[in-house]
Amino acid sequence: MRPALSDYRHVASGKVRDIYEIDADTLLLVTSDRISAYDFILDTPIPDKGRILTAASFFWFDELTVPNHLAGGPTDERIPADLVGRSMVVRKLPMVPVECVARGYLTGSGLVDYRATGSVCGVRLAPGLTEADRLPQPIFTPATKADLGDHDENVSFEQVAAQVGDDLARTLRDLTLDIYSRASDLALDRGIILADTKFEFGQAPDGSLVLADEVLTPDSSRYWEAGTWEPGKVQPSFDKQIVRNWLTSDAANWDRHGDVPPPSLPDDVVARTRARYIEAYERISQLSFDDWPDAQNA
Repeated sequence: MRPALSDYRHVASGKVRDIYEIDADTLLLVTSDRISAYDFILDTPIPDKGRILTAASFFWFDELTVPNHLAGGPTDERIPADLVGRSMVVRKLPMVPVECVARGYLTGSGLVDYRATGSVCGVRLAPGLTEADRLPQPIFTPATKADLGDHDENVSFEQVAAQVGDDLARTLRDLTLDIYSRASDLALDRGIILADTKFEFGQAPDGSLVLADEVLTPDSSRYWEAGTWEPGKVQPSFDKQIVRNWLTSDAANWDRHGDVPPPSLPDDVVARTRARYIEAYERISQLSFDDWPDAQNA
């Protein structure tokens, strides 16, 4: 008989995930259907979002030949029945306090840094680059891990080295860029550009790095349609861009710079966002989301 969630001790909650302690060595990582934008958790969930992100992570953990934090499969008996499909049983590990970001294209906060300084996280780039330009080679642009509600802060490699040591910083950089390059090649073969992504790493008892948290999901990565990629403008992405676009539209009538929470999402925005997440998963994995486990077939 499967356990109930109340059998486990609640450890922490983030914008999307909830963490519970199974025992001294393992945790239950539950991915909800919550969606956040502009530092607010919206009151409208995206149905199946947690399952989609979990399916994507399991696909990539299986695809990558990198030690990871998984301690069981998607239907592990330690997962409560109503949480099958959106949960991972994982090893309890000390986490490296660095967001390991790889960028192959110039956009987002990287573009903001570049326009201000000509560099991204201390990495000097050629002049004249524009929105969505492909970089000559992927770059490591780490960030500090912020508390819930705060922004991660881009930092230089030297700042990371000062925090965690030169050897670990170099290993983080090399492993991040290696995983990004391999994932980018696979996605591109399937018609999708992996513009940038972030990884989190834990450490095994021997000090070696272990890939943890979510990996290469539409929440932690910026995916673009390869066939319509056009530098010089913002690219449509396989994530919550549909939600962001609506929240900044006249229809929402919401001041995102104030302290008033955003309005509820319309049904069509919810449906289109769910479809976009599923499309990203199915095109990259070449698997049907209909076949992914859920509470009904636990």
